[in-house]
Amino acid sequence: MNETTSLEETVRIILRDVRDRVRELLIVVCDRTSPEAMAAVERLCQRHGELVVVHRQRLPFLGGAIREAFELARGSHVVMMASDLETDPNDVRTLIAEAEKSPSAIVTASRWLKSGAFQRYSKVKLVCNWIFQRCFSVLYGTRLSDMTYAYRIFPTRLVQSIRWEELRHPFLLETLVKPLRLGVPVIEIPSVWKARTEGESQNSFFRNFAYFRTGLKSRFASRQSMLKAAAGDP
Repeated sequence: MNETTSLEETVRIILRDVRDRVRELLIVVCDRTSPEAMAAVERLCQRHGELVVVHRQRLPFLGGAIREAFELARGSHVVMMASDLETDPNDVRTLIAEAEKSPSAIVTASRWLKSGAFQRYSKVKLVCNWIFQRCFSVLYGTRLSDMTYAYRIFPTRLVQSIRWEELRHPFLLETLVKPLRLGVPVIEIPSVWKARTEGESQNSFFRNFAYFRTGLKSRFASRQSMLKAAAGDP
């Protein structure tokens, strides 16, 4: 929405490290994307040609944007990440390397593993995050340490087979808990989260409590209802 230099730096690092493994760079924009951000996107298009695919979202909010990007993805795997450097692009090569070793698994970044960290993160949010992670790891019977960090690589067929429901930020949790319910293996790697230095978050603190609803709903839903074919979706 409002990233410029951070978007360009994200792309620079990804292509520096794993250009030979990248089929496309999907960038989703919306009606509220700033002129400065659109200018950065246009520079990337000029610099990298058809490698950059720009999509103007139709579904609303963050979840809607990523859901549409999932459907557009053409590679074997898709990396879900931000364009504001809060998801460290230096970790993309590790995500891809782990996915190559376990191609049917989801590989997800964790800020709570040893070598992971939060930088410039609210102490109140940090405590709330820790409590949430512990509660939902028990609820889902998993040892995962960070179920809400939206920095992951997925098999493309997997994300295109699931019936996604969330449109706002709780979608980021949905992308992990529904695959868990479907029995998909999940591997964690450590990552350092750093607060963005440009633009502003579109997620308020109190909206985070909606994650509880998403987590509980997915935990007790039937597995069949989570798949498009079972739900009668195209």
